[in-house]
Amino acid sequence: MGIPSFVDRVTLRVAAGNGGNGCASVHREKFKPLGGPDGGNGGNGGSIMLRVDPGLTTLVDYHRQSQRRAQNGQQGRGDFGNGANGEDVVLLVPDGTLVCDADSGEQLADLIGTGAEVIVAQGGRGGLGNAALASSSRKAPGFALLGEAGESRTIQLELKVVADIGLVGFPSAGKSSLIAAISRARPKIADYPFTTLVPNLGVVVRGDTTFTVADVPGLIAGASLGKGLGHEFLRHIERCQAIVHVVDCATYEPGRDPVSDLDVIEAELAAHGGLQDRPRMVALNKTDISDAAELAELVAPDIASRGWPVYEISTKTGRGLQELSYAMAALVTERRRLAPPPAPKRIVIRPKPIADGPEFTVAKQDDPAGGFLWRVRGAKPERWVRQTDFGNAEAVGFLADRFARLGIEAELLASGAEAGDAVAIGAGVDPVVFDFAPQIEVGAELLARRGDDQRLNQPRPAAARRRAKDAEYHAQDDESYPDALTEPVGNGEIND
Repeated sequence: MGIPSFVDRVTLRVAAGNGGNGCASVHREKFKPLGGPDGGNGGNGGSIMLRVDPGLTTLVDYHRQSQRRAQNGQQGRGDFGNGANGEDVVLLVPDGTLVCDADSGEQLADLIGTGAEVIVAQGGRGGLGNAALASSSRKAPGFALLGEAGESRTIQLELKVVADIGLVGFPSAGKSSLIAAISRARPKIADYPFTTLVPNLGVVVRGDTTFTVADVPGLIAGASLGKGLGHEFLRHIERCQAIVHVVDCATYEPGRDPVSDLDVIEAELAAHGGLQDRPRMVALNKTDISDAAELAELVAPDIASRGWPVYEISTKTGRGLQELSYAMAALVTERRRLAPPPAPKRIVIRPKPIADGPEFTVAKQDDPAGGFLWRVRGAKPERWVRQTDFGNAEAVGFLADRFARLGIEAELLASGAEAGDAVAIGAGVDPVVFDFAPQIEVGAELLARRGDDQRLNQPRPAAARRRAKDAEYHAQDDESYPDALTEPVGNGEIND
């Protein structure tokens, strides 16, 4: 089975790059074995971005390859070397691509206009190195922060053709012929139903107005319920500024006439929904045939009574096409004048902030393993946990200090937590669980403040040796000439 050339709906798995870990390093050089922390920061992970490319008309590339991943950030290095950022991945999509979260169904972005873009998966931030963590109270951190994991999600891309005018009608009504007659588009045209299998798009220039026209293939009765091909393409006219009914006045099918055809198509548009506010125009086609011309003249007043402009046309001879196309241009110009300003071109999906809310919450919950635990939720504490290397006791102590400064310890005590209670940080079934130890410093067993290496406060070895030699030399001088500076030699006379 071959891969289709036109694809307008795909599911795509995207994963951003992880941030690189920070580096814990100590500067060393000759006669200076402990010159302070010099570990660099980790690089940020690459992000996944969608960007509109006006040259694309299909999502077929993502039908072939449905998973995309960005580069990870590199780890930090010693001597203040920061890791390189991961390269972003830019995925090009057609104009009019709707982006939704495949799991929740939430609309993430509606990409309209050349250059419009959205970041659908943010790269993880790189961890800080110990040089960046050093402070007056923590002169020599023996740890660094871990990089954060990049976002990953499953998204659904759905293409909705961006056109100013949408042509609707029964198969073989002449929609493709109309596009070919008023634009340079050359869609496939044949004398059998369902010739058009994908939406056609044509660009029309009339006066100072340039607009696009698209047709919807295969609309028949029941199209909104899945009959024919129209149910697959009805969404492509949702963005149209106006709808033009192309009516076949030369059909010989029993039970069909221009008015009943209009009623059937309008019923399908109403069942699809969202198109009630679009102005309508009616093009009575194939009037180059004498019987069709008489029928068009007969039904035109009845259709016009609905408030819709009616044009008798022939895509074969060109009759009425100029009047119809200029009427389309005037309608598009007016709709553009009343349209709201365009949305921002670049969109970054981020968690919605809670206005005036606390930075964390504490709640007492039942523990699935028995008993109870205290659940702490919040963007900051959960991010801090992800950044912590739990194999490093000093890093754990640094995390405890951050929690205390944020007020988590005080809130737990106020809520009734006692030493030894289980405290879980984060959501889901696999959070990080601590034993609550209030006012107890957790970290490396240091002789002074946590993160303060006393070796930094000791004299340098070379300087200490020089001072020791100087002291020994002066001590020898004092023993050889004990009274040299206190008593005169002999009786004070000068001897030759």
